[in-house]
Amino acid sequence: MSLMGHKAVLVRSEEAETFGLGGSTMRLLADASATGGALSTVRVTLARGADGATPHFHTGSSELFYVTEGELQVLVGEEVVTAHAGDLLVVPPHLPHAFAAPRSSGADLLVVIAPGVERFEYFRTLERLRRGEATAEELLAGQERFDNHFLEAPTWQQAREAESSG
Repeated sequence: MSLMGHKAVLVRSEEAETFGLGGSTMRLLADASATGGALSTVRVTLARGADGATPHFHTGSSELFYVTEGELQVLVGEEVVTAHAGDLLVVPPHLPHAFAAPRSSGADLLVVIAPGVERFEYFRTLERLRRGEATAEELLAGQERFDNHFLEAPTWQQAREAESSG
């Protein structure tokens, strides 16, 4: 799984498939099929206080978060940390994580999964779910396929509740 022997990948910003998520935006940049399985990457722009991803883990990939602007609250195992513009966080396989923007700041970040997993259809399912065109059961049925395993995380729930009431 590498770009060795694979062509270069250039995704023009204006050509990226983009979803608007209630003041937030997700841009699908490169899926595993485009990178020879090396990685999958999206750009996420979160409005102030917006949720990004609910608690989950991956079994076969690490997830990299690079914050280009603002601040990002991230669940990492049982701890909630704040990453700032210029910070990089890499979450290894099997470690529970989630992310959101704090009320005080939005966030713009690059998210990379390596090795890559075909995940664009997962994000499209999320978008269809948001529009009422898919069900939570459809999303849950894809956990193995997309290596995105949801879980309960009381630490994250408490942090987000404190953030919204704060």
